[in-house]
Amino acid sequence: QVQLVESGGGLVQAGGSLRLSCEVSGSNFAADSMAWYRQAPGNQRDWVARIYRSGTTAYADSVKGRFTTSRDNDKSTMYLQMNRLNPEDTAVYYCNKLFIPYYPWGQGTQVTVSS
Repeated sequence: QVQLVESGGGLVQAGGSLRLSCEVSGSNFAADSMAWYRQAPGNQRDWVARIYRSGTTAYADSVKGRFTTSRDNDKSTMYLQMNRLNPEDTAVYYCNKLFIPYYPWGQGTQVTVSS
């Protein structure tokens, strides 16, 4: 059974930074292209950053230049460094595969940015 555990969220003021982590167990992590997703209340879950198994990254326009994702295949962990946060970044952040079928979703980690 694959498990995804996100951590690192919290309350931060606008302009601040957070670093999220996603630990993956039960899968061949290095073989998967992965992504970070976020869901704000009343909104659908959207991807914000992706990292292919090659290490190539891509970002949604809303976070480009502010967020950076990376991965450590030896630790089966991926990261999301978020800088210059603004209130529009407030959401629950999740990690999962980039392509379907997805793994069972984790609980996510709440990021709240105050103005």
